[in-house]
Amino acid sequence: MITEMTKQDFALFWPTFESIIKAQQTYAFDPDMSMKQAYQVWCQTPLKAFAFKVDDEVLGTYYLKANAMGPSSHICNCGYMVSAAARGQGIAQTLCEHSQQVAKNLGFKAMQFNSVVSSNEGAIRLWKKLGYEIIGTIPKAYKHPQLGYIDSHIMHKLLD
Repeated sequence: MITEMTKQDFALFWPTFESIIKAQQTYAFDPDMSMKQAYQVWCQTPLKAFAFKVDDEVLGTYYLKANAMGPSSHICNCGYMVSAAARGQGIAQTLCEHSQQVAKNLGFKAMQFNSVVSSNEGAIRLWKKLGYEIIGTIPKAYKHPQLGYIDSHIMHKLLD
């Protein structure tokens, strides 16, 4: 079940969130940020944040926010995380499909992912399956702990 994320939900998901940012493989977040800082970035700054829950366990989450202001405020941006134990079960796809519907309901005309790390092949494959296109590549934009400096992609989809 997908519901708006509460502070309690985020606290339950924090061990997963922390492990993802500490791995430094997909998100350009400070790996040493506190739970309070992470909650601010993921749940308070964006317009919305949602949790995918089974029973009382949070298996995944996403945030949704405007990608820019003013004349570009019709394009939104989202970020997604799924716990390692729940990967491969279609949760990321369900979250993305949900986020697209929420975005449409909020009046957004497109969704853009600003930095999809090129080594994140599973995410790239899923986003392409869902109709996103790579519209640009930023050379050596991400410092991967094993691969060194690698590219990041900008991915985009019209929502109409």
